[in-house]
Amino acid sequence: MSLLKDKDKKYLQEEFEKNLKEDVKLYVFTSKEDCQYCEQTVQIANELGELSDRIKVETHSIDSDKAKEWGIESAPTTVITQDSGKENARIRYKGIPMGYEFSSLVEDIRRVSKNDPELEPEIIKKLEDVSSPIKIQVFVTPTCPYCPKAVSVAHKFALANSNITGEMVEAIEFPTLADKWGVSSVPHIVINEDVQFVGAYPEENFIDYVLEAFKNKEKGSN
Repeated sequence: MSLLKDKDKKYLQEEFEKNLKEDVKLYVFTSKEDCQYCEQTVQIANELGELSDRIKVETHSIDSDKAKEWGIESAPTTVITQDSGKENARIRYKGIPMGYEFSSLVEDIRRVSKNDPELEPEIIKKLEDVSSPIKIQVFVTPTCPYCPKAVSVAHKFALANSNITGEMVEAIEFPTLADKWGVSSVPHIVINEDVQFVGAYPEENFIDYVLEAFKNKEKGSN
């Protein structure tokens, strides 16, 4: 049984036809052990792949060489990347991208296909200061209407700067991780396991926390 309704498929097919410029690849990492939503996550990716020749889908085990190469340790995890020989795992969904987060997934496909983070020039300029790897984790729930905005900003930053990884984390699916960071309301953002804040902040405020985490990292390495 299809997870996407026929009317939604038709709408998405038309949107992809208009907006996708280059090929995009969805990597879905799964596990046969204790993975409640792996099957549905693969199905979502495959159904999207059926809507456009620009969307390619690959499924890998969490034990695969590709998972090890990219440091993927949890299933299901979906990675969105350009299919251009320069694949990367900077835009990630840890957990099923459904509910409000499905819109984030669709928007990411569009932006990655265009290779356009859709950020203001002054934000891109500030992001250039991030000169070594950092990770932005955005804890969400499928019923949170504000969470896609926070996920979108993290993923835009990751698309704009190759040193940044943006990862959506579905808090209900990964309670141990959520408990580690004291997640009680969402979106809850953790940057480089150092700086935290709660809320869907605008890009111009969000970036201040990113730069704070990066500066803390640089101080710690000196």
